Amino acid sequence: MNPDPTSPTVPQSLTDHAGRTHRSRHRLPALVSATMPTEAEIRQVVSRVVAGLDVAQAAASPSPAPVHQPEGLPTIAIGCDHGGYPLKERLGFRLREQGYHVTDCGTNSAESVDYPDFARAVAELVSSGAATYGIIIDGAGIGSSIAANKVPGVRAALCYDISSARNSREHNHANVLTLGAGLIGTNLAQQIVETWLATPWAPGRHADRVAKITAIERHYLRSGS
Repeated sequence: MNPDPTSPTVPQSLTDHAGRTHRSRHRLPALVSATMPTEAEIRQVVSRVVAGLDVAQAAASPSPAPVHQPEGLPTIAIGCDHGGYPLKERLGFRLREQGYHVTDCGTNSAESVDYPDFARAVAELVSSGAATYGIIIDGAGIGSSIAANKVPGVRAALCYDISSARNSREHNHANVLTLGAGLIGTNLAQQIVETWLATPWAPGRHADRVAKITAIERHYLRSGS
């Protein structure tokens, strides 16, 4: 049986017990040469091995954040009304599992509330840059999309399948996703969210058209009408 070369018992066997030294030399054939290493040389090698093991073990240690969390994942603001509350909880949990930073804007129960309040809360975080993207869930997803799009800098898109999720990102550079909890199931909603987040904004003619949308918004912001 070949021992694991990364086993943390390797350095201990070189220094703790003479009976285990022979076995460790089989694990580390690089230490065996025509001239046997001195005790000082062995200790130097052991120190380097221990340092490498400590780094590997620290990377594999469990922590509150997912072990597989990639660097630089964006912050996502998520919110809902009472109709979207159960789905919001499931999506938020899944996003945290995947390593995203999630800001929960509520609501936090199934008690009746007004969707524009929560759509605005999510949209303002995206508009200010406090969140990179937003996800809003209500019964149909329509009202939250309308409300969120009143906030400058927000491009909210109601998506109901994989194609609309991809299109809203590639063609329209959507930064807020709205979902209708009463129209789609949990599994489809999760697929939509994953596709939406994984799809980059397309350059070229799509970017040019989005720039025209932004120009319309700025025109009316300047005029105050």
